Amino acid sequence: MTSTTTTVSAAPEGTPGGVETIAVTRIGSLRAPDAGQRGSIGVVTFPADEVGPQDVRITVAYAAICGSDPHLAEGFFGTDVPIGLGHEISGVVAELGPQVRRTDLQVGDRVSGNFVRFCGACQPCQDGRQQFCEHLGDYNRPGMARSVVWHESQIYKLPEEVSLLKGCLLEPTSVAVRIADKTRVRAGDRVAICGGGPIGQLTLQLMARYGATSLTLIEPIAERRELARQFGALHVIDPNDDSLEERAREITAGAGYDVVIDASGSRHAVAGLLDIAAPGGTVVYGAMYPEDYELPLNLSDYLYRKELTLTGVFVSPYTFPRAVRLLAELDLEPFLQSVLDLEDASEAFETHVSGEHPKVVIRCNDLSEPGTERACRR
Repeated sequence: MTSTTTTVSAAPEGTPGGVETIAVTRIGSLRAPDAGQRGSIGVVTFPADEVGPQDVRITVAYAAICGSDPHLAEGFFGTDVPIGLGHEISGVVAELGPQVRRTDLQVGDRVSGNFVRFCGACQPCQDGRQQFCEHLGDYNRPGMARSVVWHESQIYKLPEEVSLLKGCLLEPTSVAVRIADKTRVRAGDRVAICGGGPIGQLTLQLMARYGATSLTLIEPIAERRELARQFGALHVIDPNDDSLEERAREITAGAGYDVVIDASGSRHAVAGLLDIAAPGGTVVYGAMYPEDYELPLNLSDYLYRKELTLTGVFVSPYTFPRAVRLLAELDLEPFLQSVLDLEDASEAFETHVSGEHPKVVIRCNDLSEPGTERACRR
């Protein structure tokens, strides 16, 4: 992948100009061995969004690469390029719209946010089901950019003790909170998590706080299994070398796990998770899956006889205020060791795809903070 800078169009009149944004510039898998078929990531200049009456312009400090971003390169949400990327961000308020009602926001505030704006007026929103808001895409603007304009309702101030670098992990933390909500876990429940990426590891930290027992991470990469032990996993399973069912029986004394969480998104992993769940257990599919994948499901075995509860996670309503409070308490440092500049977008995504680091972060602007290292960490 070669990082390129191109101009898409002139900026709308009255805006401060174009905004350099990391985008998909060619559709295709970022892992394709054939360079001619491989997707491409570059830096594109998009027209700057105007600041509406209740909008906030953020100068973006950091944007983390999400595991879902490569799926956009594969055309998961459309194939018209360029496709702007980025929804895990932190930054500083640069401008407030004239009708912003938030009295706690002012220019210069350090913030993060929810890339989704819930309208609050449609039937799902009024019925307490914001994740199905009929207008989810209205403010879905790419945050892996020099700046982004979001509605005031999407913005969350960062606590003083949370750096901008840590603040870009608010959105993935909110996903872990949402997964925890969906499990309805109880203290003492036996819990297994499949997938040792950031969402799996953050969820594992939360499960440990809930008092989970037999806490297990299922993960083929040794470094991620070791990281899970640092975060409180009592057991780890390498699915390439171990029999998942046998190890689960050993760990749970034959009972199975009361809560099973998939954070891998791997079609090779998800089916076997039903077999390690305890009767009456809950299985949460907390990742993004290929659109053409159909899970084999024997209704008699898993729903009639075992009475399993199966559920998933789409977006994360009602979680961000709690996620903000958790940022200062969770161990986030292992996810912040690979930081590259925006102009190195292609290299950043190559590093992400390699799996060398559990998380890759892009520095969109150098907004230095006291005590925050400036050096670019690869």
